[in-house]
Amino acid sequence: MNFTDYAFETSTFLDKDVIVGNAEQISYPALYREVCRIAAHLNRIAGEDQKILLIGENSVFFVAAYLGIIKSGNVCVPVNPAIGAEALAHIVGQCGAKIGFIQKRSMEKFSPLFEQVFDESAPAAFPEPAPTPPATQNPQLATRNSKLETQDSRFKTQDSKLAAAFNPSRLAEILFTSGSTALPKGVMLTHGNLIANTESIIEYLKLTEADRIEVVLPFYYCFGLSLLHTHLRVGGSLVLNNTFMMLNTVIEDLQTYQCTGFSGVPSHYQIILRKSRRFKETKFPHLRYVTQAGGKLPVPFIKEFTEAFPEVKFYVMYGQTEATARLSYLPPEMLPAKIGSIGRGIPGVKLEVLNKAGQPVKPGEVGELAASGGNIMAGYFQDPELTARTIRNGKLYTGDLGTVDEDGYIYIVAREKEFIKVGGERISPKEIEEVIVRLPEVVDCSIIGVPDDLLGEAVKAYIVLNGKNLKENDIIAYCTQHLSSTKIPKYVEFIDKIPVSATGKKEKARLLELHSAT
Repeated sequence: MNFTDYAFETSTFLDKDVIVGNAEQISYPALYREVCRIAAHLNRIAGEDQKILLIGENSVFFVAAYLGIIKSGNVCVPVNPAIGAEALAHIVGQCGAKIGFIQKRSMEKFSPLFEQVFDESAPAAFPEPAPTPPATQNPQLATRNSKLETQDSRFKTQDSKLAAAFNPSRLAEILFTSGSTALPKGVMLTHGNLIANTESIIEYLKLTEADRIEVVLPFYYCFGLSLLHTHLRVGGSLVLNNTFMMLNTVIEDLQTYQCTGFSGVPSHYQIILRKSRRFKETKFPHLRYVTQAGGKLPVPFIKEFTEAFPEVKFYVMYGQTEATARLSYLPPEMLPAKIGSIGRGIPGVKLEVLNKAGQPVKPGEVGELAASGGNIMAGYFQDPELTARTIRNGKLYTGDLGTVDEDGYIYIVAREKEFIKVGGERISPKEIEEVIVRLPEVVDCSIIGVPDDLLGEAVKAYIVLNGKNLKENDIIAYCTQHLSSTKIPKYVEFIDKIPVSATGKKEKARLLELHSAT
């Protein structure tokens, strides 16, 4: 089944809003009409199996374009609007995108870039339409929806064709994420992957049509997309909030819209618990559960939240983009006994900790987490070698090290050495290093992740100069021109030489020791 058809299978004609909030609001029928219109238009101009770029913040525009692209049988390529110019050039060049749906503010940002970098191969962009105010503030909304409905007849034949038998192994989307090299790598997810992960998450979270979630996670991120997928499928609602740092807006949303759920990465919880006095003093009578993934949230923060809100179920989860989103969860009732654990595999997923011989480790032994199930990616786009190293014997090897206890609960003991996780986003040090060493004054550079109370980890740059006088602000200003905001170093330190081993490899552990000593 086509994933979009699956998502709307029981909710298409619900007499309720799927997206609610102060900024935008749209009903299930109106959204589905928009989705069908986009799908039919793409089939006319592009056919199927084309890579379609999508750049934008969370909005009705993003949701309609995302679902419309997938429904059309084309492949959606969602991109962070804060992406750097070179990374975007790589993505567009690699996937050969000729069509893009681009939010207005991002269109203004990237128009010059398209002309300079892509020349005649620039995507044909569909800019964001004028936003529609919430229905309660817009008496003309009913008229607009009526017009949309009268235009639907010309798409009925096409829609029937798209809803026909559909191979779930076809690609639905490519999510580009930082890889072991400086350039992003594309994770290929099929319609079947999306359906499998959505079914599993709905099952263990016990989601229903009555659920309404506060969304602060971006939809270009697999965690954010999982919130969209699951709530569409059950006929729930989503409250979009793109201003998380204005903490009062989150509190007001949870209360005003009677949200039953909230999801975040560690930094979200650390910020709302430590930066907002009001949050812990506020009652949220409708809040049923919260979920946390995107990195390890320190135990003190979990305890702080559960002590402040003992009636709210707290789900600790673990996952990867390569697994569509989710791999494990810890049932809230197990928190007191298993705190610090990521739990066990979600329904339909076998999650193991394997030794180097590929056998399950014994309790207390350390091995690599490996997973199998219907949610495991089809592979990395145009990178069969990396795919073969990552998926072996039908199992996704995550690169994360862990152990198990006597009851089979899994504990992460180490992360992949090459990655830094800033606010839940995986950052490649090589990408930042290669930007900084372009400065003629720089002889060498090494990027490490250092502990950060709010973001989990922060980026620190150790730099060797050739005698020229560069300041910390010079480095940060240069990075700001070439990198997205999460990749800009928070700390810069100039040193005489980067420590290396006898084989010439940089010893980042020694840099971490140096940082700890300062």
